[in-house]
Amino acid sequence: MHFSVVDLLALGAAACWALTGVLSAPNAKHLGAFAFTRWRMLLVLLMLWPVVLVSGSWRTLQLSDCAVMAFSGLVGIFIGDTALFASMNRLGPRRTGVLFATNAFFSALIGFWVFDERMGLQALLGAILVIAGVMTAILLGRHKDESHSFETTHGSMVAGIGLGLVAALCQALGAMIAKPVMAGGIDPIAATAVRVSATCTAQFVLLWSGFAAAKEQQPINRRILSRVALIGFIGMGVGMTLILLALKHGDVGTVGILSSVSPVLVLPLLWLRLGRAPARGAWIGAGLTVLGTMLVVLR
Repeated sequence: MHFSVVDLLALGAAACWALTGVLSAPNAKHLGAFAFTRWRMLLVLLMLWPVVLVSGSWRTLQLSDCAVMAFSGLVGIFIGDTALFASMNRLGPRRTGVLFATNAFFSALIGFWVFDERMGLQALLGAILVIAGVMTAILLGRHKDESHSFETTHGSMVAGIGLGLVAALCQALGAMIAKPVMAGGIDPIAATAVRVSATCTAQFVLLWSGFAAAKEQQPINRRILSRVALIGFIGMGVGMTLILLALKHGDVGTVGILSSVSPVLVLPLLWLRLGRAPARGAWIGAGLTVLGTMLVVLR
């Protein structure tokens, strides 16, 4: 099998997101979903803006474009990421990752309703496989005697599933909102900096408003702060750069398929972390989800 540079870039991005999913779980649980997202965005912001200012890519920013990208960030990151980590705190990284992979399915639905893109039989079959994969991974994806916090349910499973689906939907909506601006030639790193800035501002407004859930559940320390910085660098620094490079040189369909394999890549990482192979249902569910995503994207 021959892999092109685009294939390797997209798979690299998927690997980054799978890794950050596993790394994020204990830190998001320590801080809480809102606080974890706030600190992550603040640290990423401090990494991005110096690059934007030094490179001069800020010159590609127009006021109207900034408004659109800020709105995209509020939907895709402020709501989406917070829901993602809230889901992870309840279901763990594996099941949350499978739920998040449904963003390709939501993208297809948005295309159908908003842009009048018709879904053929292949896309409908893909949608059914995605749903079947998610249900399999959640209901049959853990060992009966599993006691690790990554695989146990904390609180309501229904709430965790709902939050994971909200995160996937917001990811799809955020991408849809940003698409026209990105097509206009705005620098991707500058655009990401604007999205992160809007998210960070909203997070601090929420904190200063006195919203209880926005406060740290446990105090942050140097070790947690360094881990959150590493997670932000790998996920949004390296991962986002790889996916943007892949999209620059390859077609959206291929990149979308390859970058959606994160639920499968999470499994060997959890195997290393937990010291035992994931249950058969986890492999089957992740595989069905990725196969369904391929059919949806290649409709």
